[in-house]
Amino acid sequence: MDFNFSPLFISLRVAGVATFVTFFIGLYAAHKISDFKKGRAFFDSIFTLPLILPPTVLGFFLLLIFGRNSTIGAFLQSIGVNIVFSWIGAVVASSVVAFPLMYRTSLGAFEQIDENVINSAKTLGLSKLKIFWFIKVPMAKSGILAGTILAFARALGEFGATIMVAGNIPDRTQTMAVAVFSAVMAGNRELAYIWVMIILTVSVILITLMNYFAKKRWNSDPC
Repeated sequence: MDFNFSPLFISLRVAGVATFVTFFIGLYAAHKISDFKKGRAFFDSIFTLPLILPPTVLGFFLLLIFGRNSTIGAFLQSIGVNIVFSWIGAVVASSVVAFPLMYRTSLGAFEQIDENVINSAKTLGLSKLKIFWFIKVPMAKSGILAGTILAFARALGEFGATIMVAGNIPDRTQTMAVAVFSAVMAGNRELAYIWVMIILTVSVILITLMNYFAKKRWNSDPC
């Protein structure tokens, strides 16, 4: 049996780009929400929503937003950018489902920081940007790293939203999770077992790393 490694490489590339995107967006969102006093519950619910909704529902909403009949989709196509049934669509789908994990973990890490440290930095005249990058991020680094790994793992195993938005195109959009589904539908259980074992191996490694950073975070003094 000729084994095609393209789903592995596609999954790693999609998860890598999606994690890069969610890292900065999730970090920024967590930072802003941690400073909110009013309306926090509403925004927190919106940002966490992709974690609650079924991936197929998210995929449907993404099709409504980026589909060819939508305003955004039509505009993107006019400038040569195609989201639906493309590699970019897989990145968008993975980013949406991975974002809540990066956001929630980073938010929890920021909330562990002693407020007195932030107030002292403000008293010394440090700008909000410097406080964020040179105080908040270093002090919350263990939680942020754990969130990054968790987001990568989620993006790596995304299936429902990906297959709806990006489809199942071999060598283009077929990720490992989609490859398992495709192999099962084709009755090729041996191939499905191989992909399942690869996914399990990668997942165990990522969970081990996440637990390490989470343990390091809780054992360290946030001050």
